[in-house]
Amino acid sequence: MADKPVAVVTGAGRGIGAATALMLGRRGYHVIVNYLRDTGAATAVAARIASASVARADVCDPGQVDALVDDVLAEHGRIDALVCNANVWQPILSDVETTSWDDLIGKVGAELGGAFFITRRVLPVMRAAGSGRIVYLSSMAAGWTGKRQLTHAVSKAALNSFAQQVAAEAGRYGVSVNTVAPGAVRTDASAAFMAPEMGEHLAGHSVLGRMVEPDDVAAVIELLLDDRTGALTGALIPVDAGFDVIVGGPPRLL
Repeated sequence: MADKPVAVVTGAGRGIGAATALMLGRRGYHVIVNYLRDTGAATAVAARIASASVARADVCDPGQVDALVDDVLAEHGRIDALVCNANVWQPILSDVETTSWDDLIGKVGAELGGAFFITRRVLPVMRAAGSGRIVYLSSMAAGWTGKRQLTHAVSKAALNSFAQQVAAEAGRYGVSVNTVAPGAVRTDASAAFMAPEMGEHLAGHSVLGRMVEPDDVAAVIELLLDDRTGALTGALIPVDAGFDVIVGGPPRLL
């Protein structure tokens, strides 16, 4: 059984998840680096953390989630923090007329499944302990409209609503639940579909004059897991380098 607090970070092999895992490691957590496909990347992240272990599991599969949580509890006896970050389904950039029902419900179902199954298992553990922190990674895109935003925006809005319901239920048990909503973040995943000119546009229309980096988001997550912010729950916190305060609001060109 571990004396260190234990944090489970889903999708921690790269990007925001990796940055979060590293930051929590520096804060003294034993970090469970969850991943699905890239064993090498997850192992490399864990190797940079003083106390960490890797755990392969598809968070959209309830059986694999059960096995993951059972293994963590058998080894450490506790879960103090859960960061739901896994990128479970790439957004399908289409509009209403060209989106199939399977594409829409598939994206929504994957987004909610990746949060629901592990929350359902971890929340009773935190309830029994009388404390805990849960953070969901959403997106500013939940409030964006325009060309080809449908599946991504609707699925992230559904996640935001789910997080609110969990926060309302978990607060009585001493568990805080918050959602971090980044804008466009410079990661390997975003680079796969973001043209260079789009990155320049986003940076040029940011108050800070740059895109958000994974460490920017990880720093906010770290703050939400701190004992001093226990009274902050049910919040949706944007991390978008000030893009939303520019006249005209967020882009409509993704």
